[in-house]
Amino acid sequence: MSTTDKPASTLLLPSIETPTLTKAELAELLFERLGLNKRESKDMVEAFFDIIHGTLTTGNDVKMSGFGNFNIRRKAPRPGRNPRTGESIPIKARNVVTFHASHKLKGIVQGDIPVGEDFE
Repeated sequence: MSTTDKPASTLLLPSIETPTLTKAELAELLFERLGLNKRESKDMVEAFFDIIHGTLTTGNDVKMSGFGNFNIRRKAPRPGRNPRTGESIPIKARNVVTFHASHKLKGIVQGDIPVGEDFE
């Protein structure tokens, strides 16, 4: 089922026509809904993601109430295998970012919780 088949009341962002929300579209929504000028909207989106990037790169988690948590997880080294040749290749230890959606976000996505004016 595409987003155009759903009633407008169940869509989180009814003005978005593409299946992916880009930073440019997010800035455009801030411009339209909050009345910020386009430069302020773009700068606000960039600053938001810069803060998230900076927090995660220092090894700290990002928690967004009503949305979810971004966590840094350390993956241990392990043996791997080249699928083409079958050759054994060691995979180094590394940090990965994981995202866990909040119960509220999961409920909204599943349609169990109605989308309200306020997402908090």
